[in-house]
Amino acid sequence: MERNIGIPDKIIRISLALVITGLLFKGIIPESLALIVLVPAGIFLLTGLFEYCPLYTAFGIRSR
Repeated sequence: MERNIGIPDKIIRISLALVITGLLFKGIIPESLALIVLVPAGIFLLTGLFEYCPLYTAFGIRSR
């Protein structure tokens, strides 16, 4: 698994995950949408932490 996500992309992905999670816990995003918003937030967090995005590999994109 070769890293294909650069530092700016990593910061954006992790920040988005934290913002989405924070909005959910503050009650701004309704609980009925919790699963719908937490799945992408989890994906953003994991791809940011591991600096690897399978979609980038599939499309031949590298931001690193």
